[in-house]
This record gives sequence, structure tokens and C-alpha cells, in this order.
Amino acid sequence: MTKTVLGIIGGSGVYDLPGLEKTRTERIHTPWGEPSDELGFGEIDGLPLVFLPRHGRGHRIGPSQINYRANIDAMKRAGVTDLVSVSACGSFREELAPGTLVIVDQFIDRTFARDKSFFGPGCVAHVAFADPVSPGLASRIEEAAKGEKLEYKRGGTYLVMEGPQFSTRAESHLYRSWNCDVIGMTNMPEAKLAREAEICYATLAMVTDYDCWHDTHTDINIEVLLKTLHDNVDKATSLIARLARDIPREHEPCPIGSDRALDIAIITAPEARDPELLRKLDAVAGRVL
Repeated sequence: MTKTVLGIIGGSGVYDLPGLEKTRTERIHTPWGEPSDELGFGEIDGLPLVFLPRHGRGHRIGPSQINYRANIDAMKRAGVTDLVSVSACGSFREELAPGTLVIVDQFIDRTFARDKSFFGPGCVAHVAFADPVSPGLASRIEEAAKGEKLEYKRGGTYLVMEGPQFSTRAESHLYRSWNCDVIGMTNMPEAKLAREAEICYATLAMVTDYDCWHDTHTDINIEVLLKTLHDNVDKATSLIARLARDIPREHEPCPIGSDRALDIAIITAPEARDPELLRKLDAVAGRVL
């Protein structure tokens, strides 16, 4: 059996993970470039955790400039089996008020300026992505939210925009008409790359505002957003600590096969594969190559 290693990618406001024991940091170099920052290693109740601030400590990197491939490759090299993305989001639903945590299960990808795959010319692969979130990990997050008595919603669609600007009012109303629940700038291509790397992935979306569709909250107030963000971070860190205490120490097979996504995904014939690309895929696809 594979031992569970819990990875956390922290979004806006989440630059460290308090409560870890036996901590150390390490800069992991990848063939895809440098990750957003050093990875933080530690334990909670004996469970190994790996933490990475998505925007870098001090929030140095914008959503379009994040090296998503390097971040996921580094997590894979660190042995992460289950990856939780903690992300600040706007809400498209009256009932999803600021302060609510949403355990999303679907994405709509509206980004356009990012590298979205580890594969390409010389080694082509197509992973299944109908269900982008690993339901077993999402259920563990839900149990942790219940245990911490946090207000949350299970399920929802996260619209990923390019940014860094917020939505126009027309865009906000359009996305609501698509039945989206929250909006953010960072979970794509992160979720796609995690699937290619055979890492179970789930998102904890922290609602900070109502985007700009709401009649009485028509503009995003950065001061209010930052206060809500701070409050949400406290909730998220308590949930992660509970998740770390309760998650099985032996990695549970993913019900939808996230952890074996490459079994039949690589299309390129072995004799036609590019050796240089294969070297870059050593961590991500080493199991099947």
C-alpha cells in the first residue's frame, strides 16, 4: 500500500501552514522551471504534509505568471498522493455568502495564457477529466468541515477566469446564467496537471465576495475582501489540521481512478516518443513510462 502524503497549495492569504511539527523547507527544482516558492515539509499527528504557497510568500506572483507545471511536478517529486487546493473565490449565489467554504466538484476553464499539459509533441496523452475532483478526498474534506463545525457547501462549479482583473458586470451575469457557483483565477490548469500527475485533487474554495452581480454588493471592496480572507484562512487551517488528523495513513484508491489516470492515456507509440520529453516526464509519468 502507498502511504498518504497530504499536499496543500495555499492561495491568496495562505502563505504558511501553522501547527506543523518537524518542519523544514526545501527548494525543489523541476524540468519545468522553478515552483512558486520553497516547499514546506512537516507532520500533523505523524501524517506527512507538504505545503506550497501558490503565489509565493509575500504574494509575489500573479495568477497568469504562476508556473503551474513546476508546482505540480514538485508536489509529485515530494511524494504527495492527495492534494488540496485552498483558493479565495467570489460567489454567484446569494446563499453562498462571504465566509462560506465550498467543496467544488466541477470547473469551467476560461483561462487562455497558461501551459495546460505536461504532454505534447513527442508524447501525446489524453486523460479523462469528466469528474475533475477526486470524490474520496472531497468527502474527507467534508467530514473535516463537519468536525470543525464550519459553514460549507458540498458541490458546485468553479469558473476559472484568466485575471488579474476582476469580472465586468456583464461577465458576472453571464457566468451566473451558466449556473456557476464561484469564480476564481487559479485552479486551472492546476487541476488538469494534477490529474496528469496521478495526484488526487480537491478544492476548498473560500468565498470572499459576491463578484459584481449582486444588487447591494456591486463592486469588490478590497478592504472588506481582505478581512473576509483573513477570517477564511483561520477556518481553512483548522479544517486542514482536522483533515490531517483523520485521513487514513494508507492512501485510499480513488473511486474515479485519479491516481491511475495514465493507465490508458498515452497515445504515442513507444518508438515515436521524444527522449527529451520523456526525461522531463520522469516524476509525472514515471509509473507508466
